[in-house]
Amino acid sequence: MAKITINGKFLEVNDGLTVLEAALQAGIYIPHLCYHPDLKPTGACRLCIVEIEGIRGYPPSCATNVRDGMSINTNTPEIVKMRKNLIWLLLSGYPEMPPDHTLLKKVVDYIGINEILDGFEKKPKNLPIRTEEPLFIMNPNLCILCERCVRICHDIRGAGILGYVNRGIETFVTTAYNLSLKDVDCRVCRACVEVCPSGALSDKEQFTEDERDLKLLPCKNTCPAGIDIPRYLRLTSEKRYQDAIEVIREKVPLPHVLGLVCTHPCEKVCLRNEVSEPIAINAIKRFVAERDNKRWKKKLRIAPNTGKRVAIVGSGASGLTAAWFLRILGHSVTIFERLPKLGGSMRLIPDYRLPKSILEKEIDEILSIGIDVKNNTNIDSIDNLFSEGFHAVFVGIGTVKGMKMGISGEDDNRVQDGLSILTSISAGKEFNFGGQDILIVGGGNVAIDVSRSLLRLGAKSVCILYRRTRDEMPANYEEVTEALHEGVKIEFLTTPVKIIPDENKLKVECIKMQLEDADSKGRRKPVPVEGSEFIVDADRLIMAIGQKLKPMDALRINKEKHIFVSQNMETERDGVFAGGDAVSGPSNVISAIQAGRMAAKAIDKYLGGSGNIELEFIPQEKDDPWMGREEGFGYAKRAKMPTIAFAKRLEAFDLVELGVDEEKAIQEAKRCLRCQLRLTITRQKIVIQE
Repeated sequence: MAKITINGKFLEVNDGLTVLEAALQAGIYIPHLCYHPDLKPTGACRLCIVEIEGIRGYPPSCATNVRDGMSINTNTPEIVKMRKNLIWLLLSGYPEMPPDHTLLKKVVDYIGINEILDGFEKKPKNLPIRTEEPLFIMNPNLCILCERCVRICHDIRGAGILGYVNRGIETFVTTAYNLSLKDVDCRVCRACVEVCPSGALSDKEQFTEDERDLKLLPCKNTCPAGIDIPRYLRLTSEKRYQDAIEVIREKVPLPHVLGLVCTHPCEKVCLRNEVSEPIAINAIKRFVAERDNKRWKKKLRIAPNTGKRVAIVGSGASGLTAAWFLRILGHSVTIFERLPKLGGSMRLIPDYRLPKSILEKEIDEILSIGIDVKNNTNIDSIDNLFSEGFHAVFVGIGTVKGMKMGISGEDDNRVQDGLSILTSISAGKEFNFGGQDILIVGGGNVAIDVSRSLLRLGAKSVCILYRRTRDEMPANYEEVTEALHEGVKIEFLTTPVKIIPDENKLKVECIKMQLEDADSKGRRKPVPVEGSEFIVDADRLIMAIGQKLKPMDALRINKEKHIFVSQNMETERDGVFAGGDAVSGPSNVISAIQAGRMAAKAIDKYLGGSGNIELEFIPQEKDDPWMGREEGFGYAKRAKMPTIAFAKRLEAFDLVELGVDEEKAIQEAKRCLRCQLRLTITRQKIVIQE
């Protein structure tokens, strides 16, 4: 320890600290710009100068180590004047006052400016502003040559992308030969943006401090279940596949299912989009799930029995997830399912997307921790469950009934429900669609799944009628693409208005639609085009326009015809919770899983627990900040998912996507920008206090 005084204040500080570090730790502010706690000090800006008794001149406090007995002054009149002069020099080539959000602006406000030369006029550099780069803007006119961006790029990231050109007042920071970031193999980590104090480097999308994590790490924060995507991508790139799958399993009990059918909202917001193409995140999830050796089972710890019993009504993704986490917390869990097999709407997903063997394997893993199951059991009364001794109930019954349009002729037996078709296919019922022309109404996943399934069952033609455009289709974009490739036709901006039964064919009267301006929810309303009616002949018409809830006793239904729940997933009945499609309407597997997670937390708290469902199979590790350069990084393309040949697809329900191999998985994981590293850079306080 060293005994020092700063501005007359006695301090005992650790040996090895600089004067600046010692002062800041003691709450004594010394202005600084070039200093950053993650970088080696240079003293370049000179704003942190101090007086030290027995030392000549004004040494920079960021580059001067404390010594026992030091007496330091940080704010003498001479120092204040010198700092104001330095600020004047810094801003003499600056085009305007610094942006409010920058450290430079706060420092300028704190120090003030001396007018050294009366009548001096600024001479801005008028250098071109680079707005074409991905994710951030480079404005050399705002650069104050503090060196922070250059040093973090060289010393911390190991990339050496940025450097100085020219000399004297003509100096500015740029890339080699002023080439684009892609052409100098920049990894676009944006560490330089993070440490820039002047606004010379700034994010294209501005955000508040509260939005920081969401905007800088959108994949993880957009994942409904909060899976640590950057972490498992890094582990995959290091060939640590088991570690990667265990990171995923910390959040979800159905990783292989997700690897096949997740709607991957993470990929839509992946910042790699701005550089070339998004990371194939879901393909990597599937890759590591296929290599799971179940090591995590030895790490899983089931809490001691709490004596509390929970009934799970429905065995879809939300119910299975809630059951999984509640059992781990020590509660006794029983799943009630009205059908012979568990899985809910996941079981309706055709085998060419989700083989039943994979679904059943993951369900078995969930049940193996001690969850009871009662199949072929329809629950009509929640009161009966409480009378049987259950302390809490989770309702995850999904939306199991198809909807009708309410148009003339809809009662013809050749007009069928898409959900019922998928249910029958899943149950192994034989169909004969050979040589038939099929019309399907709708634009969601049910419509797409039915269309592709019927082609495999021998339909002559399948055409989907959708009243909006492809951009508005709620079905997975990739699934729509595959359907079109396989021969499904889609008539956009088209809807049926009447069904005219005929002895041989259904005559479906349709009308063209046009979209009005977007409503408050952002969706454009389709309206009929007068006089655009036309007739389409079909052997069958299948409705896939939506699904509705089968009501349960004494549960309030909201105006959207879903179960009403509070923010903690609790219904208005004490001890009754709900989630999944029954609450949100038809959604997707990852959203249902998150609903199950939220319900498990709320139910555990209701039963007297902490609500902590977090698992840790893989301890957190400190990310290596060193990235280096990678030739062609900015131009690297997304790995393409191999599929079975189109000629063979319609012969059976074999899994279409074959999965990426090890080489592709590693290459794809290495395309990650490693956005999480920016969040590890020390944040400097913007608010300056004495």
